[in-house]
Amino acid sequence: MSTSVAKVIEISAEHPDSFEAAVQEGIKRAGKTLKNMRSAWISEQHVHIEKGKVIGYRVTMRVTFVLAD
Repeated sequence: MSTSVAKVIEISAEHPDSFEAAVQEGIKRAGKTLKNMRSAWISEQHVHIEKGKVIGYRVTMRVTFVLAD
C-alpha cells in the first residue's frame, strides 16, 4: 500500500488585472519551486485602491503539495 504526506504553505500574489490573474500568477511562480502541487485554497482577497480606483488585486492562498519520497 502506498502512502503520501502533504505539506501546506501560504503565499500571496498580486496582479493589476483581476483576482483570477493573481491566483494564476501565484501558482505559476510557486510551481518554479514546488513540485507535486495538488490544490490551493484562497483564504483572502484584497484590492489596492489609489485615488478612488482599484489598482491591484491580491490573494492569499494555501497551497498543498505532496512531499517527495
